[in-house]
Amino acid sequence: MTDFAVPSGQAPRKSFREVWLITIGHALTHWYPATFYLLLPLIGNELGLSYVQIGSILTTQALCGAISNIPGGLLVDSVGRKGLLMAISLFWIGAPYLLMGFSYDYWLLLTCAALVGIGNNLWHPTAIPLLAQHFPDRKGLAVSIHGMGGNVGDAVAPFVAGALLGYLTWRQVVVINVIPGIAMAVLLLVLLGGMQSKPRAATGNVARPKRSFNDVLRDFRTLLQNRVLIFLCASSVFRSMTHGGLMAFLPIYLAREMNYSPLWIGAAMAALQTAGFIASPISGHLSDKMGRRQIIMSSMGVTAVIIAFMIMAGQSSAFVFFIAFLGFFFFSIRAVLQAWLLDATPANMGGSAIGVLFAIQSLGSSIGPLVCGAIADSYGLLATFYFLVATIIVANMFIFFTPPPAEEPRYAQAPAE
Repeated sequence: MTDFAVPSGQAPRKSFREVWLITIGHALTHWYPATFYLLLPLIGNELGLSYVQIGSILTTQALCGAISNIPGGLLVDSVGRKGLLMAISLFWIGAPYLLMGFSYDYWLLLTCAALVGIGNNLWHPTAIPLLAQHFPDRKGLAVSIHGMGGNVGDAVAPFVAGALLGYLTWRQVVVINVIPGIAMAVLLLVLLGGMQSKPRAATGNVARPKRSFNDVLRDFRTLLQNRVLIFLCASSVFRSMTHGGLMAFLPIYLAREMNYSPLWIGAAMAALQTAGFIASPISGHLSDKMGRRQIIMSSMGVTAVIIAFMIMAGQSSAFVFFIAFLGFFFFSIRAVLQAWLLDATPANMGGSAIGVLFAIQSLGSSIGPLVCGAIADSYGLLATFYFLVATIIVANMFIFFTPPPAEEPRYAQAPAE
């Protein structure tokens, strides 16, 4: 029987077609929040929200994701039908955003944000380990292609939304926005609804039957002792603070300090994500060849320098010029972090490991916008970027101290029992 690690016959080609379908679904999970970032200034103006209240909407979404990600990862590892879980996740993300389009109340917005955070936790623990199992020798590249879908959604959505806002209200844009996500959820259910993860033993034979939830819980306790997991999660907390603060307040800075129209704000955010889209497969491939640590540390270091240049540029046109360079280095390493974690994790605990990582990232994303909002209310919008420089530097420090690759296989090759 041919193992997924051996790229021969027709299996890899079939699997790669599935990669592209899953990647499109991933793009739509990012489409909704990417549009919402652009709509936040308009929602804030209409409802009279302060910077702290605007930040709290994203904080609520990220915090609920942090709380639900670990249970979601455990659920993924104990449920066989991965395609069904991905379809449910995509539908669950879109429905609350549709409800936001009919909301006139701040507290209802918070409730919808909480539901989005809960629904989003099913996608990544399902899709990322599944792809890594299909391409164990090229997981950096495979996971980065999946990450490209997120970059496409993040890049195209604000540009499309910015153009639509020239003709429609933000509420009408929200309603229109839901249609492709629902259609893709149905497509995933039809084409991949029965798709399952089939972990294999080191000998190439099929591993033991599906585990019970108690088996997953038992292995999860061992997973939490993984030093690579601990250090990568610590780094991810601070990196996601940078991400959350940047995505929440960069559009607001462009709108209120530089007087950009929604169309040009959307174009700037699209440039940020397009650069990440270009860089993601490059960094994924290089991480397979050169090692994860080298790629992540260099990218984070350059990110800190670019944000510092943005601060010095202030309200000049150079500020916008640096945005694309920021995206190229900052967004290129998400998949590399995920691949590094899966390198150090047993295949049958991949969903739980990714769940822990995304829970930690959600925690950081919940802190970032709130802290940036408080800084902006007290010291001005530009001051938030000082905080972002500090967080990305701390994130890089944890990467530096992450245990070397020689320590990882001892756990990654542990028996599946």
